[in-house]
Amino acid sequence: MSGWIDVCDAEDIDLEDVIRFDHGGRTFAVYRTLDGAVFATDGLCTHEKVHLADGLVMDDTIECPKHNGRFNYQTGAALRAPVCEALATYPARLRDGRIEIEVEQS
Repeated sequence: MSGWIDVCDAEDIDLEDVIRFDHGGRTFAVYRTLDGAVFATDGLCTHEKVHLADGLVMDDTIECPKHNGRFNYQTGAALRAPVCEALATYPARLRDGRIEIEVEQS
């Protein structure tokens, strides 16, 4: 069963930036684009499980802070070695000025 989870106020994430969001024993990365759209992925790099929220956002790309691997955070695609496994992505939306993500509930 999936459900929408409140993350934060949209203004809590700068444009073209990312924050860490922990929920239900999991870590997510939540992104806001220059035009204000929102996206969500797993929060840990698929290479060495480093928190992506400490990385650098450039356009639609997140760069891992440890080994500079890159992902497209809109699709989850691995873009640059050493990462070769894609990130899981999650539906994200703005609702009444708040960011919500949809994840499986146990």
